Amino acid sequence: MINFHRNERAASLPARLSRSWLLVSAAATEEVIAQALESEADSVLIDLEDGCPADQKDAARERVVAVLNGGAASAWVRINGIESDHWAKDLEALNNAAGLKGVMLAMTEHPDHVTRTAMMLPAGTPVIALIETALGMVNVVRIAKAPGTFRLAFGQGDYRRDTGVSDDPIALAFARSQMVLASRVGGLAGPIDGPSVGKYGSDLIKDCAVTTSHGMTGKLTLDPAQTEIINLGLAPSSDEIAWARELLQKSEGDSVPKDGSYLPRLARARKVSSLAKTYGLWRS
Repeated sequence: MINFHRNERAASLPARLSRSWLLVSAAATEEVIAQALESEADSVLIDLEDGCPADQKDAARERVVAVLNGGAASAWVRINGIESDHWAKDLEALNNAAGLKGVMLAMTEHPDHVTRTAMMLPAGTPVIALIETALGMVNVVRIAKAPGTFRLAFGQGDYRRDTGVSDDPIALAFARSQMVLASRVGGLAGPIDGPSVGKYGSDLIKDCAVTTSHGMTGKLTLDPAQTEIINLGLAPSSDEIAWARELLQKSEGDSVPKDGSYLPRLARARKVSSLAKTYGLWRS
């Protein structure tokens, strides 16, 4: 029997502040799932949808429930879309999963997709709406405001296949901005960007910069090796932390000019300080 346990730092982090979201196939071995839970990912998503072959979904579903009922493991689960025959099966099984933190709903296209999903889960179970189609993007504001929606996520691979747009950041800028605006209108945390498959080092850092420049605050990944860079790339930078520290110190001494930009800058400095402390980056 494998002992499943979550990385302690990540386990204590509120999901609304999670930066790296690691997808691990529900069809993977117990050892691989255990490694994902022990990784540096802020949140782990056990994948019953694309990452799980159709002929293995039933067995994988049982394995996921067993893992989440083991007494130590807790995780999110990506479930199949509402149009799939597996959607109801996923929800029925997860109703009995003690360690379920929430679900990510694939192929979310209408607000009632979220509401119906939430109603079939234990009360208060958060639902991340994965936007993967043109129709989902057109309805994204209504989806963000739907009862049960916890956060939005961008399934950019399927979105690109549905729309024909390229992976150029400029081509995807409208979609990312729409999701950020919808999240703000819906009172949600910043949306979760799609994965950067096969990118590492400076290439991954550049992609994280695209994510943050649009106002997105999380990022999907399929590879545990990407999580540390994503966590750093989506956290306040050292320059931002130094600026915030200086402004806060000056504000305590009442030595900063009180012009029209003061209150917005002070609010930003406090936010940077709070995030840096949460992520363990603020040094006293």
